Amino acid sequence: MKQFAKGIFVGSLATIAALASGAVTFHKTVIKPAEEEEEKFDENRRAAIRKGRSAHQL
Repeated sequence: MKQFAKGIFVGSLATIAALASGAVTFHKTVIKPAEEEEEKFDENRRAAIRKGRSAHQL
C-alpha cells in the first residue's frame, strides 16, 4: 500500500509540473509576443499624436 500511495503522489506531482510547464511555454510563445506587438502599436500611436499636435503649433 505504501508504494501505491507513493506512486499516486509522484504521478500527481509530475502531472502538475507538466501542466505548469505547458502554461509557461504557452505564455512565452503566444501571449507575450501579442502583448509586445500591441505595446508597439500604442507607442507608435502616441508618437503620431505628439507629432501631429506639434506640427500645428504657432
